[in-house]
Amino acid sequence: MIDKDIQVQMEAAAFRSLITHLQARTDVQNIDIMNLAGFCRNCLSKWYMSAGKELEQELTYEQALEYIYAMPLAEWKEKYQTKASDEQITLFKETKPLHAKISGHN
Repeated sequence: MIDKDIQVQMEAAAFRSLITHLQARTDVQNIDIMNLAGFCRNCLSKWYMSAGKELEQELTYEQALEYIYAMPLAEWKEKYQTKASDEQITLFKETKPLHAKISGHN
């Protein structure tokens, strides 16, 4: 059995690795992640902000977004976001019931 403190450290390291990976994969659009997995970088930002709130560490959504994206969201959108295709939008709407449920944000 894994010690609880070690488990938390492992989970935090895994989360940081996911964030680093998504920061490097600027070619992957949020809508594609949402359509396949039901969450995206914005969801991660909301989860991060919510976790901070639970630990009495207040931060704004913009601060959480900047942590996840490694830059302000507007800058990321300008550099990397592409226009969603009709097919992506249709799939997004079809998969919406499967998208992440984020307390206070849905």
